[in-house]
Amino acid sequence: MAKDAPSSTGDVLLYLLAILLPPVSVFLKRGCAADFWINICLSILGWIPGVLHAWWIISKHERRPVVARPAY
Repeated sequence: MAKDAPSSTGDVLLYLLAILLPPVSVFLKRGCAADFWINICLSILGWIPGVLHAWWIISKHERRPVVARPAY
């Protein structure tokens, strides 16, 4: 079984941001996708569900790779 790559410095900062503002950390990790809206709903229901969901998103999803576009 292969080990996952350790969290980057950016992920550590996202974990800390998730404690204060869970939807913002999910938005920075995944963009304005369904995960962001789910986290907003969970944060409205309570702070702890929002933080737990944000930590799960940060730990399970790797950062989207930046694709260089050819210049025309």
